[in-house]
Amino acid sequence: MSDDPTVIGINRTQDASIAVAAGPSTVYSIQKERITRRKHHWGRLGDLANLYLPALPALREPVDLVVECYSSDSEVERLPAYRDELTQSLTFRDGVRVAMLSHHLAHLYSAFYPSPFERAAVMVVDAQGSRVKDVTETFPAPDAGPDLLEVASFYSCERGRVECLGKHLWHGNWAEPAGLGCFYYLLTRTIFPGEGNEGKVMGLAPFGRPYAFALPELGVDEYRVSIPAEWLEIFADRARFAFFSDGSGSFSDCANLAAVGQRVFETALMRVADWLYDQTGAANLCFAGGTALNCTANGRLLHDSGFDAVFIPPSPHDGGTALGCALYGMIDCLGEPSEFRWVNDFLGPDLDARTVEEALRAAPSDLVVEEPVDLVDEVARLLESGRVVGLHQGRSESGPRALGNRSIIADARRPGMQRFINSHVKGREWFRPLAPIVLANAAATIFDVDRPAPFMQYAADVRPAYRAALPAITHVDGSARLQTVEDENTPFLYELLHAFAARTGVPVLLNTSLNRKGDPLVETPQEALTCLQQTSMHALAMPPYLVRKQIEPPLPNR
Repeated sequence: MSDDPTVIGINRTQDASIAVAAGPSTVYSIQKERITRRKHHWGRLGDLANLYLPALPALREPVDLVVECYSSDSEVERLPAYRDELTQSLTFRDGVRVAMLSHHLAHLYSAFYPSPFERAAVMVVDAQGSRVKDVTETFPAPDAGPDLLEVASFYSCERGRVECLGKHLWHGNWAEPAGLGCFYYLLTRTIFPGEGNEGKVMGLAPFGRPYAFALPELGVDEYRVSIPAEWLEIFADRARFAFFSDGSGSFSDCANLAAVGQRVFETALMRVADWLYDQTGAANLCFAGGTALNCTANGRLLHDSGFDAVFIPPSPHDGGTALGCALYGMIDCLGEPSEFRWVNDFLGPDLDARTVEEALRAAPSDLVVEEPVDLVDEVARLLESGRVVGLHQGRSESGPRALGNRSIIADARRPGMQRFINSHVKGREWFRPLAPIVLANAAATIFDVDRPAPFMQYAADVRPAYRAALPAITHVDGSARLQTVEDENTPFLYELLHAFAARTGVPVLLNTSLNRKGDPLVETPQEALTCLQQTSMHALAMPPYLVRKQIEPPLPNR
């Protein structure tokens, strides 16, 4: 048991999550979806006792403070029941201490304080956050109606000082939507059925024509973004864009709408960022909220905004707000310093070697478990031969991007690899792009980048000389959402890329998330084995072990 102060942060709503900050630098975080296997799973009563406590041993230690974050849904009305859950499930060190943090402020603390910056402008943009009556910060609209919703917030920050410069508020009537988050949500729902498909729109957009429809730009007034009536009319024409829901309509119409929507979204985002730059004169920008998952727009911010440096946390969406709550509690409530910096995203529970060995002992008979003398070299050999290999190791990623601990790795040089993985491994649409990992010291040679990109948050052009050589990770527009790899934070990937480069001369591999269709990232060794067994992956590395199939699937076309 440690005497270090311990703060628990809990996001109780969409993309429900929990985080533990212990002492100056120890952090754990996990999303509810990784436990229940339901993507974007919302928080509910009972999560703490039934899901989080069994999954995250750090929660069983004495706690100094809990900080909760709610959004605009009805869960905030159940505070007494949630308080009872806390007192019954946790051990408080010096009496029950619970604080509340509003939604956008939780995003800010998840982005600015773990960033490398001492001073920065901060931009939080999502579909909707807290109601004004629940906002826990001072902002320049003291007479705002209590039921208005925050959809974007803008700040000037130094460590120890947070100043809100503006907060875009919306009445919540979807007949009159407002803000960039609402716009992209409606764009997504027009093209794809269901929730959480914004990444599909981003991947589809390069197949369309960005000026295909006579649609206006979004309205931008300083930091406020409005959606013209012409856009609402086309969003209402669901039958025209039903290709992905029932096969009617046309692919080209959907692609064109995605392209136009992506273009006007980027244009409006850049104008808002320019306003924030003019207000702050800051060299650095932190960006959070669900819209910060748009890698194409992030690339524009990186290269075309006035900011010298841009930091986007690996969990910029609601799943990252639990960490923001925990850091707020440590820094502002307890007055303790936090040395945690988001240099990697491996914040999940510690992986117990016994759990791995138990899962392997119980592996089905059609799987063969080996312990190679040189696992890295053996995996590099499998990849060179065209095989697709899963990778499960260490603590899981807290965000939605697989960064090497819950990944599927393959040879980016094979033209048939993208279609093979999308169709036979991931079970998803053929047009979806797949991301590259690259040795950091080789990144600028192959991609149009001038800085590290460890979290797969930015799209960058593949340099023309390398596009034909790397077809599986080069999108139709010549871009790629890359991850740069260094020894310090991802040693296995670093060694694997070196071994693959020694064999092939290419320091690049394809990397996508270790999951099946419709599932979140796998969390446990057993889930990784199930993913291997039920997809056309050829092998699974679980250091120091390698698991293969007795009957191997076909290889992708060269």
